[in-house]
Amino acid sequence: MKTKRIILGVALAACLLSVAVASSRQKEQKPPCGEFGTQYEANQCAHKEFVEADAELNKTYNRLVAKLDTDEQRAQLKSAELAWIKYRDANCEFEADFYKGGTMRPMIASFCLARMTNSRAAELKQEMEVFDQ
Repeated sequence: MKTKRIILGVALAACLLSVAVASSRQKEQKPPCGEFGTQYEANQCAHKEFVEADAELNKTYNRLVAKLDTDEQRAQLKSAELAWIKYRDANCEFEADFYKGGTMRPMIASFCLARMTNSRAAELKQEMEVFDQ
């Protein structure tokens, strides 16, 4: 009888532990801005994500420019960056246009811009690693 209680206790503890772990993982996978009540709030949140990503990209870009040795390298980077911005904007317009006329279109566009901008900042950070070696 005592053995059954111990086994049931261990089984119950294991179940509670698995629920707690699943709950903590679910909290980690929440939307980037948390929960929002209206589409307007979601749109504002997405725009904020983009603004933050853009600020980080600009900071990274300026740090990379400072590390370049020649005007030619700086001109090449500027040309590449302008072409990338054109691509990013066109790509996100395409992605968001699936929601054309809808209230969530601005959110889709902003999250796309934020995602691509964060990715570009990561690329530029990798480029800077060449100078840090």
